[in-house]
Amino acid sequence: MSETESKEESTVEAEEEEIEEAPTEETSTEETTPAEEEETSAAETVPAAAEAEAAPEGEEEIEVVEEKVYTIPLRHVWVVTPRGKRAPRSVRDVRDYVARHMKADEVSISNDINSELWSRGINKPPRKITVRAVKDKEGKVIVYPAKTT
Repeated sequence: MSETESKEESTVEAEEEEIEEAPTEETSTEETTPAEEEETSAAETVPAAAEAEAAPEGEEEIEVVEEKVYTIPLRHVWVVTPRGKRAPRSVRDVRDYVARHMKADEVSISNDINSELWSRGINKPPRKITVRAVKDKEGKVIVYPAKTT
């Protein structure tokens, strides 16, 4: 019986300590005034709003070093690749073609180009595609659809 009484006493003491500590934490959070909270939240939202206005919705702002338009023939994909692997092969061919012609190691393909290559499914990618390749100052190339005029 003495063991159970000691366990009950220790749990009661632990609960009392937690109750005593809780009010001190609440008083420390109450020390900040609502005016101070408004100032900090307003200061955090101003840069976010400025960044949103500076960047256009369609593309990120990059420093363009070189920009070229290519018509990439993909008929080779139809000849040498089995039906079930043509669209992935066409994506790789676009990436390789742009890397070779723009002399770049890192090439990114935009979602628009990817969806255009996959538009008719895995078996029937387009026979050719016209793209706009943009190279930034770091040497990274991003492939976008060609602008139609």
